[in-house]
Amino acid sequence: MAMAVTSTNFARTIRKEAARLGFSAIGFSLPVPQSLAIERYKAMIDEKRHGEMTYMELRIDERAMPDLLLPGLKTVISAAVSYNHPLQNSSGKPDISKYALIDDYHTVVRKKLEELLVFLKSLLGEELNATISVDSSPVLEKTWAEHSGIGKTGKNTLLILPSAGSYVFLGEILIDKEIIDKKPPLPNLCGSCSNCIDSCPTGALIESGRLDASRCISYLTIELKREFSAEESSMIGNHLFGCDHCQEVCPHNKHVSITADRSFKVRPNLLNISTETILNLTKSSFRNLFYGTPIFRLGLKRLKRNAQAVSENLRKS
Repeated sequence: MAMAVTSTNFARTIRKEAARLGFSAIGFSLPVPQSLAIERYKAMIDEKRHGEMTYMELRIDERAMPDLLLPGLKTVISAAVSYNHPLQNSSGKPDISKYALIDDYHTVVRKKLEELLVFLKSLLGEELNATISVDSSPVLEKTWAEHSGIGKTGKNTLLILPSAGSYVFLGEILIDKEIIDKKPPLPNLCGSCSNCIDSCPTGALIESGRLDASRCISYLTIELKREFSAEESSMIGNHLFGCDHCQEVCPHNKHVSITADRSFKVRPNLLNISTETILNLTKSSFRNLFYGTPIFRLGLKRLKRNAQAVSENLRKS
């Protein structure tokens, strides 16, 4: 059996390479049971706060026991990449979430993790079994990131990194090698602040850390597959795709020392796009405009559904 890697220098070497690749932070966790996280996850399902995201009801065992995803799992490596571009939405225009104005994070973050894994294998100099996840496997991403000491989940249910805020993408490498690099969990970063809860336009944030996804604008404009009800259509306001409101009011996003990685360049042709442009798109023009972004995954039909609702809401305002 291989010995655990306990050297501080070893973890520091990995962090240095991760920083070179553009990661904002990286941490290591031993795959210990996360019973509280699973309890909260199950409560969301039981209370039907997951809306119509039925996939969340599946593979709960794998969320609780990630070694089912990788036999012999010894370490969960959590990595975060910032996409925090300083953007302001023009008043009276359709709003697109920051993360959708850039190349699809699934592709970009996975490529970075693949490069980091190659480096890790060469550093260890021995056989290594591993699997990479970028929002693609039933992994408790925020829980493991918290456990590794790189961030803390805020009242808006998003992970906050002390130097980067919450505009970050998460990804994981699961490996069958034990890397011990103990960092204490971060303290509560929100304190008495309740900006996100107080200003959520639809009341989706019921209380600290408790989200009703069925009322969340991001859920409605991205995850919901069917047509909107009249109430849902009104709820999305001017949000064409996603919603950053609970992040925009978060103090941790106001002054950050780590900003968007250079891989995430904003596509200028997506800024201040009109609902009329969206409603007139053909399949080919939709592809030309959005291919390679998260919006392309939504599909033209649902994007037009969103645009129609936003157009009506802007007309009424």
